[in-house]
Amino acid sequence: MPTCTQCRAEVAPGVRVCPSCHALQPLDSSGALATGVTIDRGDSKVVVDEKIGEGGMGVVFRAWRFFPPGDPRGAGGPKLLALKSLRAHRAQSSRVREYFRREADALRVLSHPNIVQFDEMFEHGGASVLAMEFVDGEALSAIVKRHRARAVPGSIPCMPALRALAYFEQLTGALAALHAMGIVHRDVKPQNVLVRRDGIVKLTDFGIAKHGFGEAASRPLTEAGVAPGTGVYMSPEQVVGAPLDGRSDLYSAAIVLWEALAGRAPISPIGKSEIEVRQEQLGTPAPPIRSIFAQLPATLDAFFERALAKDPNARFPDAIAMGAAARDAFGLAESDEWRALAEMASHARAPQTPATARLGTLRDIVVARYRTAPMPTRPG
Repeated sequence: MPTCTQCRAEVAPGVRVCPSCHALQPLDSSGALATGVTIDRGDSKVVVDEKIGEGGMGVVFRAWRFFPPGDPRGAGGPKLLALKSLRAHRAQSSRVREYFRREADALRVLSHPNIVQFDEMFEHGGASVLAMEFVDGEALSAIVKRHRARAVPGSIPCMPALRALAYFEQLTGALAALHAMGIVHRDVKPQNVLVRRDGIVKLTDFGIAKHGFGEAASRPLTEAGVAPGTGVYMSPEQVVGAPLDGRSDLYSAAIVLWEALAGRAPISPIGKSEIEVRQEQLGTPAPPIRSIFAQLPATLDAFFERALAKDPNARFPDAIAMGAAARDAFGLAESDEWRALAEMASHARAPQTPATARLGTLRDIVVARYRTAPMPTRPG
């Protein structure tokens, strides 16, 4: 008789839930990543739950990590995870495997309340699997789409301005820590900004992230020989494969804020090829944001003019400066959570020093500030 993967009680063949502890049971114990598969990780077992996302490169499943009885790590119950695995045909590409490895490498060195947390990377069924924090929420792109659909003539075009700013400053805090460690994300866009149900933002998808600024960060890795990224959100220097630093991500983040406010990006991809969109990034300036969202303060036009400058030297020098300028444009005073994000970035280069023992407290400040009560059923 099979036994439960969690409490070892006997479970009849084919039963999906243990009658004793209610743990989800496997359908089989081998083969590719799929719902019901159990993966033995030695010190624990990972049970794959439902598929929660997929794209051209891979699939993402929700999963549960079960620890043996008596293991203190399992005192709070099984650990919820997201498992990301490459599609079999994509895993044959050395370039795609390199993207996947880089994502794991980037997440492995990061610990920030606004970045998805790394758990482990392992092989299963002949494929690499990246296990990371499961974010209970949805992508900012979905939130923007929902608000845009609700808009009526004469109303605001998308999200309430201060809510968009709250998400944006968490994003800039995450980017500040990344850049302090010499990492360029290179794919900042609403689809890669996850918003938890309690309002906490999590930056994800580090598949094309680069360690190190300058020439080494600019070499193209796509099979077509063009710079990787999404044209609507790419900086001009990223489009042409020029040397990159954190200011490239800041350009992309400014477009994310623009879209959250206006309901669309400054450059529309509709009816255009990816190459045409990228060409527009090189010379087409964004229109004044107040031509779309008239209720915004006039200072936002100046903010976006600088944030979306085609020349990186004309932009804000770093993420903290840009986030502070956005708060100033909205007439907001400095806050505890913003100081916490700035201080985490200042410590990001040396995460093992005694000074960073305060990071636990700083995370608490961030979480306490952004948590809403009562907790909403859906973000946005």
